[in-house]
Amino acid sequence: MTNDDISILDGSTFLISGSNGDIDAKLDQPHGLFFADTRHLSKWNLTIQGQRLEVLSTDELEYYFAQHFCTIPTGTIYKDRTVSVARRRFVGDGFVENLGVFNHGAKAEEITLELEADSDFADLFEVKDLLEKKGEFSREIVGDELVLRYRRDDFLRETHIRSTVRPTELKGNHAVFRFTLEPNTLWVTQLQVIPRVGQQLIQPKFADQRSIDAKVMREDLKNWLLSAPSLTANPTFIFDLYLRSLVDLAALRFCPKNLPGYALPAAGLPWFMALFGRDSLITSYQLLPYVPKLASDTLRALAATQGNVVDDFREEEPGKILHELRVGELTHFKERPQSPYFGTSDATSLFLILLDEYERWTGDTALIAELERNARAALNWIDHYGDRDGDGYVEYERKTELGLSNQCWKDSYDSILFADGTLAPTPIATCEIQGYVYDAKVRCSRLARLVWKDEVQAQQLEREAAELKKRFNRDYWVEDGQYFALALDGKKRKVDSLTSNIGHLLWSGIVDDDKAEAIVHHLVSPQLFSGWGVRTMAQSNAGYNPIGYHDGTVWPHDNSIIAAGLFRYGYRDQATQIAGAIIESSLFFNHRLPEAFAGYPREKTEFPVRYPTASSPQAWAAGAAMLCISVILGLQVKGDSLIYSPNLPAWIATLTLEEIRGRWGSATVVAQNETQPTSKQFVTELIERRETLTEELDVA
Repeated sequence: MTNDDISILDGSTFLISGSNGDIDAKLDQPHGLFFADTRHLSKWNLTIQGQRLEVLSTDELEYYFAQHFCTIPTGTIYKDRTVSVARRRFVGDGFVENLGVFNHGAKAEEITLELEADSDFADLFEVKDLLEKKGEFSREIVGDELVLRYRRDDFLRETHIRSTVRPTELKGNHAVFRFTLEPNTLWVTQLQVIPRVGQQLIQPKFADQRSIDAKVMREDLKNWLLSAPSLTANPTFIFDLYLRSLVDLAALRFCPKNLPGYALPAAGLPWFMALFGRDSLITSYQLLPYVPKLASDTLRALAATQGNVVDDFREEEPGKILHELRVGELTHFKERPQSPYFGTSDATSLFLILLDEYERWTGDTALIAELERNARAALNWIDHYGDRDGDGYVEYERKTELGLSNQCWKDSYDSILFADGTLAPTPIATCEIQGYVYDAKVRCSRLARLVWKDEVQAQQLEREAAELKKRFNRDYWVEDGQYFALALDGKKRKVDSLTSNIGHLLWSGIVDDDKAEAIVHHLVSPQLFSGWGVRTMAQSNAGYNPIGYHDGTVWPHDNSIIAAGLFRYGYRDQATQIAGAIIESSLFFNHRLPEAFAGYPREKTEFPVRYPTASSPQAWAAGAAMLCISVILGLQVKGDSLIYSPNLPAWIATLTLEEIRGRWGSATVVAQNETQPTSKQFVTELIERRETLTEELDVA
């Protein structure tokens, strides 16, 4: 994806095109129309008089809708353009484009409009991994409809393309429309792109814009925005970030076919437009003060898909929470682990953490009672399957060569490195997973006592958590560096690289108080803190790479969790420093936090540098904005009350959050800086810093 690409989406259906609306996808580019993990359009090119359209302006305010206003070039600046084109398009179980051609001139125009359409039916994994297709392609014209087809054994996908105006000519994969356009008139047609999955033809939601589906989507977006607290801020870009994040999270919600009635977040566009256990759980946690229903839907959906049997190919085990849910060709033919795939070792503990945190914010003990069996199964998985060798720690090692080699949140193959840059051998027990286990047991002891009325279980969990904390602070501590090791490897050696994972340990509460200050020092030191956020790996490590996926980049969601951990241990200034930097960075990403960005030092660039293949929008990056706001405002629940203690960065003058709903009813938080900086001062200081940087480069 490039900065000029336009993306619209509805759950796991998404379309990425160029700014003029055309699609000309290469195998390694996630452009086109994707439905159910398959690309149903890889070409969608429009010409008039044989010329490609030139974009004038675009609009993508609603996540499922975009407008492309275009024209055809005249070849000279001295001749006005008289023909313009509007491409209004909607996604939702397919794709609809309402196409309008205008003649603004005083003479009639003889128009030849040609549409080229095609599909490579690429599985999303095939795009990501540059894999070749193994099935057969065909196309046919059925009446006035173009049908593109792909078949591989029992796997069938089709793309049906229709127009409400009959084409003048329909050949191969080209539709030609010839018409006379009188002065000051408009020619219109609707183009429908209809996926077929197996024997089921999917009707696009917006084929009839007066349909129930279309009305429901618009009403749902409105209600989603109205249900969240109202935010005002100076500088005003914080509001832009807040609104963009809410709209992106609305866009990423989807309802898996096997989980009707649940709307939960897909992980991110383009690679992760599917249910991911870890991502959905963390995003729901970040959103609890804003849209708590996301958490209840996520908890119920993941409980419904919880592991029941031992299946090594899917890495399923009883009580385990899934990693991802896919429906494409490669999972169908077992060339990727069949869906659902359970290759994660942290989602099960995160499920328990969210379960408790949801009750704290909402008071909904009914859900806790409803999911008691699932919670107990998750606790059993931690002790009997997660701890593979009985040493008291949860470790992972993939059971199939097709599975993920690393099954923590840093799940790239090269993310778990020693300080000298060598790969750690499996099985691996990363530090933050132990923190999540500790937190899950502490929280479940509360739920056992409060809701399940099981005092014996409550006391047992408390003892286990205390023993884990004591053991962890001994076994993972790197004495000469004064930080916690990233992991214990297969030989029980400390993987001694210094990483952002230590911030997650503060969030979980597993860090002994006498070690917290050293951890905080590392997190805000230049080794880890870039000025825009905490890097995933310290600059001093041999494996550090500022544009390495998990080895030096800055991840907004990672930083929001770190900021929450600092807040938990009482380090408010450092929490605000990190949360404020992440919010500030959104200025340079059009108010949309990406999955990750480069870890270059701020003083060397003065703006955060894009990571080339970052997902955007991405659920837990959008959620990071919310959690960072919560940290800055000091939001926390005590009993039936919402407690707040704002600690604003110096550059924020005011920050107000109204109608925060929870077990207390509704509350408003107003925060104001005594010094009252203004947005003008903020921008002025930003420009002055850039001038200083330019002078330094000139001298160099």
